[in-house]
Amino acid sequence: MSEWLSVCVAISLLLSLVTATAAYMLYSGLIAHINVLTGSPPIKKITFAYKFRQGLYRNCGQLFRESHNIGPKLPCIGVFYDDPNEVPGPQCRYVVGSILSEGEKDADKELQKRYEASGFQVFSFPEVTHVVTCWFPNRTFFSSLLGVRRVYPRLARYIKERRLCAHPFLEIYREGRIHFMGPLARQGDFYVPEVRRAERRLSEEDELHSDSDVSGVDSNSEYSSGSGVLLSDSRETSPADSWVHSPPQQDGGDRGSRRRSSGEVSFKELDWEQSGGQQQQQQQEGTEVEPRPEPSQKSPEAPTQEWWGVSGEE
Repeated sequence: MSEWLSVCVAISLLLSLVTATAAYMLYSGLIAHINVLTGSPPIKKITFAYKFRQGLYRNCGQLFRESHNIGPKLPCIGVFYDDPNEVPGPQCRYVVGSILSEGEKDADKELQKRYEASGFQVFSFPEVTHVVTCWFPNRTFFSSLLGVRRVYPRLARYIKERRLCAHPFLEIYREGRIHFMGPLARQGDFYVPEVRRAERRLSEEDELHSDSDVSGVDSNSEYSSGSGVLLSDSRETSPADSWVHSPPQQDGGDRGSRRRSSGEVSFKELDWEQSGGQQQQQQQEGTEVEPRPEPSQKSPEAPTQEWWGVSGEE
């Protein structure tokens, strides 16, 4: 009889644990409705304190905690610039920080000094008129993990079906919600200086490579190590194939995408026109004309990238 009672108690405890776990996951947003739309952004112009990191996205949680501890009442923000399907994890770039002010409000100077004393930089994002956006409940620790897994595939499908160009994606944590936002204009203004400097270095290296290429092989073939909208579970080592390529943008500051633009073709044609004029003039003067090699094209300095991700485990 006592053994039967023990089994009944164990079963009862197990059922209670399963029920509590299921209730907790449901409360965290396991089946929460996700409504992706194109419209006004969830934030206005913002000034925020941030730290830039390059590495595995799963490590971003440490920066979120550090930023939150300095300003516990401030909304947190994360911006992720690379698609882990295309860029090796150690090379992925992101920024994490806290929003100091929004709209026309001034930032708290004392609080800003505290962030700067802890090694944070200060930057501003503009307000844009149209974004791809949705929100997910932020109620528990697992809400951010569930949000990443559930939201980004929806965003990827929405963007692909409508052939939109949205990058990078921002994640804003405030008022019990995680707002996911991808600007549809002025994308270049959402790239912090550290990302732009990295792009500039890559562009210079690519130009040096093009200038030194004497093998006769086209060194300007299109390739990308990080272009695309990161719209998948960016904290996973094997994320779903849900990022979307975008057409080249002149204001993009993202890394690793060196693409040809229509401007390059114009420069090449202009160069050949000038060369042809010089050859014609030399022929008229009776001077022997040496054939001129085709100039190698340079990749644009500011390639385009579309994007995605929040804190999760990789």
